[in-house]
Amino acid sequence: MPNDYQFGITQSFPCNYLPDEEERLLVAVDERLHNTEQYSWLMANGFRRSSDQIYRPHCINCNACKSIRLISQDFKPSKSQKRLLNKNKAYTLKVSHEPKDIYYELYENYINTIHHDGSMFPATILQYETFTKSTVSEQLFIETWDGDILISVAVTDILVDALSAVYTFYHPDYRSKGLGVFSILNQIKLSNEYHKRFLYLGYQIDSCQKMNYKNKYFPYQELINNTWITTNK
Repeated sequence: MPNDYQFGITQSFPCNYLPDEEERLLVAVDERLHNTEQYSWLMANGFRRSSDQIYRPHCINCNACKSIRLISQDFKPSKSQKRLLNKNKAYTLKVSHEPKDIYYELYENYINTIHHDGSMFPATILQYETFTKSTVSEQLFIETWDGDILISVAVTDILVDALSAVYTFYHPDYRSKGLGVFSILNQIKLSNEYHKRFLYLGYQIDSCQKMNYKNKYFPYQELINNTWITTNK
C-alpha cells in the first residue's frame, strides 16, 4: 500500500464471533480511499466496509478471519444448490439501485425474530443504515418476491471487478426456503451479468458455525498471508 495513505487502529474489544478472543481493526481513515476504485483495491487486500467505515481485522493474537471471494465466471452449482434454485424458481427477482422504505420492516422482522439472541437485537434504523447507505460505492438491492410479498433483500456493493455481498435479510416465515444461499446464488448470477470476475462474501471463520458457510461455493479464494489461495472442489 502507498506510504502516504492514512490508516488507524482501534482499541481491542471483545470479538463478536469467537468468545475467547479480542478483536482489533485496521481502519482506512483517508478520504482518498473512499471511492469505488480505491475501495476495490482495499477489498482485494482484505478490507470490507460498515457504512462508510472501511476496515479489516488486525488482531494481536488471532488470524481466524479470512477474506473470501468466489470466482463468479468459473462457478458451478452443486447438486443441492441446483435443487434449491429449482425449488425457488417461482419467486420473482427484481433489482433496485436505491433502498426502499419497505425494506426496513422486513429487516426489523428478520432481526427481531431470527437473531433475537444476537448482538444486533433489537433492530434499529441506525444499525440498518450501516449497510444500506454508503458513499463508498454504488449499491444494488436484489429483491426476492413471492407474488406481492417481499421476502428477501440482498444488499450488494458494486466494485470495479467484483460485486460484494454486504448483508441479506429475509422474511422469517420463509426460513426453510434457504434464502441466504438463494441470495448468494443470485449474486453470482448477477456478477456474471455485470461482467464481474469475483463475488466477495466477507470473512470466513472456520471455527465459528454461524460464519462457516461461505466456503460451499466452488471455486473460491481465501486471502492467506496476503495471498489469494484458490480452492477447487
